[in-house]
Amino acid sequence: MFLKSLLLSFIPIFVAVDAFGVLPIFLSLTDGMKPHERRNVLRQSLITAFAIAVAFVFLGKAIFLVLGITVQDFMIAGGVVLFILSVVDLLFPTKQRRSPSTVGVVPLGMPLIVGPAVLTTALISINSYGILVTLFSIVVNILLAGIIFTFSHLLMKVLGKAGSKAISKVFSLFLAAIGVMMVRKGLMQLIK
Repeated sequence: MFLKSLLLSFIPIFVAVDAFGVLPIFLSLTDGMKPHERRNVLRQSLITAFAIAVAFVFLGKAIFLVLGITVQDFMIAGGVVLFILSVVDLLFPTKQRRSPSTVGVVPLGMPLIVGPAVLTTALISINSYGILVTLFSIVVNILLAGIIFTFSHLLMKVLGKAGSKAISKVFSLFLAAIGVMMVRKGLMQLIK
């Protein structure tokens, strides 16, 4: 049962993080940087992603309580955002360059590694599988993203630009489907 919960929590967060989809953006944003600068950007992005995700896991429900937002409201809003983000990614995949000094925090740490998709998915995972399983899934997914980015040049040689884009598009389709599912579940829970 625990292993099943872990898997059911891990997979949607893995899809939401979309490390393979972010990989070409990581390479583009760190292009021309020295190896130590690239490592600093990677470290900065992973720390940012981890801090935001963990803070949201522990404070998300309290913030909702203060604002009067229900989990169903967040599921619907998050599902709509996920769907829109995935459609925008499918139709308009261009990304902007940022300053090398802040690229690890914005846009890599937030919103590319941990953004609305991960936060929404984490909140639903907490309700479904518990806080420990969700935290474990988040930490493992952020570490996986770090490993993928660390070996980014090797992966891009294997996948190629076309392969990386194809994987990113497949993940975007899954993200759209997860967004629709979240809206459906949120609406069904509100109706009950």
